[in-house]
Amino acid sequence: MSIPAKHRDALAIQCEGRLTLTKHPDGCLLMYPRHVWEAKRDQIAAWPMSARGWQRILLGNASDVEMDSAGRILVAPELRDAVGLGREVILSGMFTHFEIWDPAKRAENELQTIDAGMPDALNDFSF
Repeated sequence: MSIPAKHRDALAIQCEGRLTLTKHPDGCLLMYPRHVWEAKRDQIAAWPMSARGWQRILLGNASDVEMDSAGRILVAPELRDAVGLGREVILSGMFTHFEIWDPAKRAENELQTIDAGMPDALNDFSF
C-alpha cells in the first residue's frame, strides 16, 4: 500500500516510517506510528482478564511494518483478508493513528453511524 505524500513525509519524520498495523472491531485496520502503538499496546496489555478476547484481537493481530523509500508498506495477507481489503483503500486520519478501509465497508459504516443518530455524549457539541 502506498502512503499518500502528505502523510508520508510526516511519518518519515515522526517515526522514521516505522508503523504497526492491527485489526479494528469495526472491520478496518488501524495503523499507528510505532511509538504511539507501543504506548497503546501497554494500555491494552493492562486490561483485565474479562477483556482477554479483545486483547487477542488487537495484540494478536499486530504487525510491525516499515515504509520503503517510495513510501509503501506491505500489509500482510492475513490482515488484508480479515478486513476485506482489495486494491483500492481509504486511509482516514484519526489524530493519533490512521484507519485503513475498504471503500464499500467505509461507506456502509458511515451510513450506519448516521442512521444511528448522534450519541448523547455529543449533545453539547456544536458544528
